[in-house]
Amino acid sequence: DGIRDHCVTGVQTCTLPISQHLGTHLKRIRIDTIVGMGFSNLIAFFIMLTTAATLFKAGLHDIQTSAQAAEALRPIAGEFTFILFAAGIVGTGLLAIPVLAGSAAYAVAELLKKPASLSLSFHAAKDFYAMIAIATLLGVVLDFSGIDPIKALLWSAVINGIVAVPLMIALMHMASRPKVMRSFIIGNHVKYLGWAATLVMATAAVTLGFMTFFK
Repeated sequence: DGIRDHCVTGVQTCTLPISQHLGTHLKRIRIDTIVGMGFSNLIAFFIMLTTAATLFKAGLHDIQTSAQAAEALRPIAGEFTFILFAAGIVGTGLLAIPVLAGSAAYAVAELLKKPASLSLSFHAAKDFYAMIAIATLLGVVLDFSGIDPIKALLWSAVINGIVAVPLMIALMHMASRPKVMRSFIIGNHVKYLGWAATLVMATAAVTLGFMTFFK
């Protein structure tokens, strides 16, 4: 196409057509998505499995506090129950910081058209890193707010599922438009699967609303 872009490979600088450059990035993103979603779903499965084998087996079917969840580990961990549970919570929190605070910072920075990338230095993306710090501090403040963390987790997941429906509709619409995606529009199989997933999410959201207000 005659238009070229620069990329860096190791310490060498190469020149590639934009289409080839984007194709390389999309291939990397595809692999990253498949591997990431595979591991996340595998981890989610084992979380449900271990919860059923510990909490449900111990007769804890309505968890209201973290202490109740920790008590289910007592037959296994004994006097180290709360240390083991606390270590798990801290580890999960450390994993969540770059994901949750980072994603929020990306969204706000892109909305404000500010530089946003973890590969940038602090001086090159001060606003982006400030947003990560603010999001993290807000999470810390919530710990002292008296809000039930179990209910907060539940309702944040519910809200996320409801909000996902219009976002998925917009995403599917844009990904199918050549004016937006040019030569990178999604194929028919991805389009069918994407709309099917959107329909499932919409059905679940409507069912939840019906069961909540008309039970």
